[in-house]
Amino acid sequence: MIEDAGIYAREFAPIDRHVQIGVASSKVLRVTFPETPDAKATTDHPLLDRLDAYLAAREEDGFDDVQVALTVPTDQRRVLESVRDVPFGKAIGIDALTRMTSGLSHEDDGDLETVRTALRENPAPIFIPDHRISDGPGATPPDVVEQLRAIEGLR
Repeated sequence: MIEDAGIYAREFAPIDRHVQIGVASSKVLRVTFPETPDAKATTDHPLLDRLDAYLAAREEDGFDDVQVALTVPTDQRRVLESVRDVPFGKAIGIDALTRMTSGLSHEDDGDLETVRTALRENPAPIFIPDHRISDGPGATPPDVVEQLRAIEGLR
């Protein structure tokens, strides 16, 4: 369980970036990859320790237990919840993700656009692993996606 509310950030060599997380009410609100973290951000948080182990490939962590506060439209929420069901080390395409998502059809252009929008607007990359969606846009920067996919053995 995440307890400390605030902004936390740490630089991670494997992705050559900072990862910044916003936390409140025991939930992750946002994950970003800033060049320079927020001046108020501190480096000490258990999730950053877990990210360190994951990014150094010392631990296979799907972050399934991390609670994310999703304040997005219902259809997008269902998509992002489906993304969280894609396990560590597995990649799927947009069509498969759409089929996995309740109430959406992979044959409907509007539904496919809903999926793409949800991925682009993902508030918590890594914890909602859009890097596991092989042919979709995501909120994770492309160079970070490449590194995350390498860590998980995805190509």
